[in-house]
Amino acid sequence: MKATVGDRLIVEGTYGGNPRRECFIVGVEHADGSPPYLVRWLDTERESLFFPGPDTRILESTR
Repeated sequence: MKATVGDRLIVEGTYGGNPRRECFIVGVEHADGSPPYLVRWLDTERESLFFPGPDTRILESTR
């Protein structure tokens, strides 16, 4: 997965009945756009370092 600041990640809640979550990427650690990403979660507005799993997809921002 490759991403840039401003892209949105959708995490489908496929494990254990977890709900779907969405976040915006606010920081990218690597120049090539690979994980981990600093994200801001839409439901809590908290920031965290995120390593996307197989249940995550990316929506690219309009650049």
